[in-house]
Amino acid sequence: MAPIPQNLIPAQETKRLEAIRQYDVAKSLQEAVFSEFVILTARIFSLPISLIALVDETQVWYKANVGLPSVKSQPREEALCSTAILEDKVVVYADLATEQSPLITPEAASAAHNKELRFYAAAPICMPDKSRIGSLCVIDRQPRSFSPDEQSLLNQIASLVSHMVAVRHCFLCTPGLGEYHWIALRQQIQEELQELAALVRYLLYRHGTHVPVATDVVGLISRRLNDLREVLDQQES
Repeated sequence: MAPIPQNLIPAQETKRLEAIRQYDVAKSLQEAVFSEFVILTARIFSLPISLIALVDETQVWYKANVGLPSVKSQPREEALCSTAILEDKVVVYADLATEQSPLITPEAASAAHNKELRFYAAAPICMPDKSRIGSLCVIDRQPRSFSPDEQSLLNQIASLVSHMVAVRHCFLCTPGLGEYHWIALRQQIQEELQELAALVRYLLYRHGTHVPVATDVVGLISRRLNDLREVLDQQES
C-alpha cells in the first residue's frame, strides 16, 4: 500500500479520527436513512452517482452508495473523497480528464479514469466539533459545471447528514431517549426524504432537467431541507 501523501492529511487528523470513533460513524452510516440521502442527492442534480464516504485512517468507505454498487471502499490515496475533508468548502472537479489539482494523486486519477468518471463534487461532512469525517459527493461520467447555488445545496444536504449522525449518537447515549426514540425519528426523516425525492422527480418531469439546476427548484428544495433541519434541531432542545 502506498503511503498517504502529507497534503491529504488534515492538520487535526488525530482529532478527526477520534470523532469517527466517538460518534460510531462507521455503524451509523450503514442505516437505511443515509441511503435515502444519496438517492435524493443524485435525483436533485440529475446525476447517476452519489456517495456518502467515510474517510478513515487508511481507507475510504462508501457507506451509502447510488450508482457504484461494486465499489465498497478504496485506499485513501486512491479516493477523490480524501480531498474533500481538507477544507470547509465544496470541492468541484468539473473535468477529471483535464484537472490539474495537486491534491489528486496519480492513484486517484488512475482510479477515476478506469471507472470512466469525469465530474466530481463533494461537500465535507462535519461533526459538531468541526471534524470533517467524510463527504457527500456527486459524480458523472461526463464533464459538468456546478454553480454556487448547487454547491450551497450540496453543502446543506451534507450538513443534514452530519446532524443525523450527531442526533443518533445523542439518542443512543442519553437515558430516557434510547434506541426506540431514535428508530421513530429515523423513520420520520426517511419518509420525509422519500417525499422530497418524489417532489424533485415531479419537478424535473414538469420543467425538464437543467444544468445548473434551476434557481427556483434549488430554492424550493432548500426550504424543504430547512424544515428537516428544524425537526432535528427540536430533538436537541
